[in-house]
Amino acid sequence: MRKLLYKSGTGFGLALLSPAVLAATLDQEQTALFGQVQMYVLIAFVIIVAAGVYFMRSRDKRQTPLNEIFKKGEAIHSVGPDTLVTECVRLMTASKIGALIVMDGERLIGIFTERDALNKVLAGGLDPRNTKVSAVMTKDPYCIPPTTTVDDAMKLISKRRFRHLPIVDNGKVLAVVSSGDLTHWLVQDRMGEVQELVDLAARS
Repeated sequence: MRKLLYKSGTGFGLALLSPAVLAATLDQEQTALFGQVQMYVLIAFVIIVAAGVYFMRSRDKRQTPLNEIFKKGEAIHSVGPDTLVTECVRLMTASKIGALIVMDGERLIGIFTERDALNKVLAGGLDPRNTKVSAVMTKDPYCIPPTTTVDDAMKLISKRRFRHLPIVDNGKVLAVVSSGDLTHWLVQDRMGEVQELVDLAARS
């Protein structure tokens, strides 16, 4: 009889205790779930802020004049009009560039690009060892002044399908900017800024 009462009392106690235990368990789960929701909201907020900062700064950067992004005195890769195509290709390969400007003294007369090498030399069946660059270059290339903005230069590249644009001021070649140069300049340091925002959110 005593054992029966003990078992009954224990069962009754557990029955009374179960709702409390269950409630405590639910509270812990709700707290954990709330914490996870907060974390996801914070991550989403950081992503939205980072995207906003990226596009705002990117839009501002696109209004930067080209003369503020290219280094003055930077080497300009050029050849004379009588240079053979073979030598031009070797120079482009060694310098890891996609174009050479062709100068007649101080005057810009053309530009020789990888596209010219493919379309005019190889596809034309010409011997690069005996072909002068003046015969296959793009004559009188489109040039832009150093005050041209990055945005305008990129629109020009996109519209006319240029890959390289000589920057000329009063007849003097200052630099040659490529589509890759502009794209790289626009996105450089952006990942660092986004990471700073993530780190700031993590510390807060």
